[in-house]
Amino acid sequence: MSKSINVALIGNPNTGKTSVFNQLTGLNQKVGNYPGITVEKKEGVCKLPRGVKAHILDLPGTYSLNTTSLDESVVVELLLNKNDKDYPDVAVVVSDVENLKRNLLLFTQIKDLGIPAILVINMADRMSRKGISLDVGELEKKLDTKIALVSTRKGSGIDRIKELIADFKSLSTTANVNTSRISPEYFERLQKAFPKEGLYKLWLVITQDVNFMPIEKKRIQDATSFSTKSKAELKKLQHRETVLRYKFINDTLKETYKVDFEAARGMRASLDKILTHKIFGYFIFLVILLTIFQAIFEWSTYPSDFIDEQFSMASDWIKNTLPSGVFTNLLAEGILAGIGGIAVFIPQIAFLFLFISLLEESGYMSRVVFLMDKLMRPFGLSGKSVVPLISGTACAIPAVMATRTIENWKERLITILVTPFTTCSARLPVYLILIALVIPKGKILGLSYQALTLMLLYLLGFGTAIFSAMILNKILKIKSSSLFMIEMPTYRLPLLKNVVYTVLEKTKSFVFGAGKIILAISIVLWFLGSNGFSADFKNAEEIVNKRIENEGLSPYSKNYIRNNIDAYKKNTKVSVVAQENAIGLKSLQDSIQVMTNILREKARAQEIASYKLEHSYIGYMGKAIEPLVRPLGYDWKIGIAVLTSFAAREVFVGTLATIYSVGNDEEETIKSRMAAELDHTGKKPLFNLASGISLMLFYAFAMQCMSTLAIVKKETNSWKWPMLQLLIMSIIAYLVALSAFQILK
Repeated sequence: MSKSINVALIGNPNTGKTSVFNQLTGLNQKVGNYPGITVEKKEGVCKLPRGVKAHILDLPGTYSLNTTSLDESVVVELLLNKNDKDYPDVAVVVSDVENLKRNLLLFTQIKDLGIPAILVINMADRMSRKGISLDVGELEKKLDTKIALVSTRKGSGIDRIKELIADFKSLSTTANVNTSRISPEYFERLQKAFPKEGLYKLWLVITQDVNFMPIEKKRIQDATSFSTKSKAELKKLQHRETVLRYKFINDTLKETYKVDFEAARGMRASLDKILTHKIFGYFIFLVILLTIFQAIFEWSTYPSDFIDEQFSMASDWIKNTLPSGVFTNLLAEGILAGIGGIAVFIPQIAFLFLFISLLEESGYMSRVVFLMDKLMRPFGLSGKSVVPLISGTACAIPAVMATRTIENWKERLITILVTPFTTCSARLPVYLILIALVIPKGKILGLSYQALTLMLLYLLGFGTAIFSAMILNKILKIKSSSLFMIEMPTYRLPLLKNVVYTVLEKTKSFVFGAGKIILAISIVLWFLGSNGFSADFKNAEEIVNKRIENEGLSPYSKNYIRNNIDAYKKNTKVSVVAQENAIGLKSLQDSIQVMTNILREKARAQEIASYKLEHSYIGYMGKAIEPLVRPLGYDWKIGIAVLTSFAAREVFVGTLATIYSVGNDEEETIKSRMAAELDHTGKKPLFNLASGISLMLFYAFAMQCMSTLAIVKKETNSWKWPMLQLLIMSIIAYLVALSAFQILK
């Protein structure tokens, strides 16, 4: 059996490279990180003709091999290191038929490295609409390669790519451009010093700030027979190289690529005028955001409630079916309750990623970035800072990493420091459960109060990030200047397959990433909540029974019994006869008395479980921090949830689900347990408007999680900035939450 072919999928951003990757690999793909760095690595398997398999590596988007970011460095490092297990047997360079001239710069560089290269020209279905004619046969001759004309939207041309990959050994590896023409004497000395290495490969080693083996940059710099040039001189030579390449590309396309500019005129310019308008552009974006949040609440209610009910039923089934004991309690009250606390939010998370994917696929997100550049400049940021801030709505970690594209250190540092204020998807479960508990379901002008609240929280996070940037811009005495450039991709209908893959991949990543943390924390919390060392814990049943005999049931239990009896009476009055026959009693009053006795026993059991929880290990830990969180309107249980959620924000709901499940035999949903919880007075719901708003504001301003802290340390190469970030954001969060509760209570 022949070994699989290593294929590197390379291309400029917005050429449809991801679409080609999805068409080739389908669901046979996985996402991880490159070893030692946090750049995303996408790879998959593709079946080729004659039973051959191809290992497809989707490399980060890059405009050329002249690196300006870590993502681009990953591409160059792989293409220069033949010892890497992913070193490509063949490179598939994806281009866009409307931007072929710019895309061919990267193609000629890769071909000059001596790597067999296939040119994929994507979006072929747009050629007639844009007045483009292409002589593919002549272009193949000029570029000395094979070309696949593809439309991922229509699914055409994919088989052609597979055939060319399978037949990669027949591809020419002759260079398109003689790079040595930019400085013949310099390149001649370079080749003499390293006669066994490719000339263009040596040139990239010298000019690019990358690390790889076996050629070491230090080896070149220390070579006695060769002295390299200064950075300024190398920059001039790089510029000459680019000019030389574009001369070759222009000469090639002059005879093979024609555009009828009259036919090419479409609605793009008209749409851009509206969507990037200095007034209407912001209004349109606001309406789109509001629609997204409205849909998240309206569409996800039923699947979320269904999942919540299923986990409650599963927990109840486990307790009633399996033998009672430690393992059963761990499964029902620890593992299942904790995972259920995050599983109920899968629909909301999926819908969020669905809308983000639709905006990106359509080309609208680039317009948002352009639009926001005007908003950013007065605050000491550029439009490049918008990319991390917007991507921060998914997760702060890749958002902080995305600042690597910002060349200016001051702008980059400020963006890193303020990005955690943007509302990430991990905060979404916290917001959703709290909004559902404390914000009424009414509407104003057809818009849900709950959706409006969620949008305000997102805008609050973004506004705080901008305001903080303005302050930091004045405080940090670092001189800076930058130029903002962004490509505006063509508007297009989102590909359903791409959207589905993105939603599945991102949701799976979110759930499994959070699930690992939640599972571990749930088991620890269950243990701490189910065990204790004090006499109060060990003698809980005796102590509680004695107290009930002397003082009666607690106000919470009395309220619990009263509400259930009222509901029972309403149901019974619908058909008294049916109820009497079903229960086998002579009167309605007798049936109510039986139900009251049952509820009393349940309430007694709940009070015993609550007393044990309060005097367990976790109870003492919670009581220790309760004086700190009580002024914010929280009890010790919420305090524990806030503390554990520093591991990951979504752990907040899972923690409360686990704590409320310990010793709980009721078949109730997480939401109903939280809604039934009373404050320290035993009279008011613990989750009321004041405490709910306080909690939401705390999470809006607090540092996101320990993973964010770690990535900030890595990106700034110092503990100074993440520690300052944690301290200042925690103080702001505490003071704002304190003020909100004290005012609203």
